[in-house]
Amino acid sequence: MRLAVRLTPKGGRDAVEGWGLDGEGRVYLKVRVSAPPVDGAANAALLALLAKTLRRPRSSLKIASGETARLKLVEIDDLGDEEIARAFGSPP
Repeated sequence: MRLAVRLTPKGGRDAVEGWGLDGEGRVYLKVRVSAPPVDGAANAALLALLAKTLRRPRSSLKIASGETARLKLVEIDDLGDEEIARAFGSPP
């Protein structure tokens, strides 16, 4: 499954803040991490937080696109819509 994520680095804490919609009505997950966007630290913190929340091994997640952008596409192995809803609530 691919999950759109809007990441806020240096956000003071690591947390998933729910769902959002972009200007074109596409759904994304809002996430903040305390790590700065330097040398991939924020991306690593994002993947660690998502893996912990989804109870998946870190190796089952990777950033498919947007490594240097705020909006990222995270690819997660063997994950269904029900597990997403259970972990983060139902998307709008």
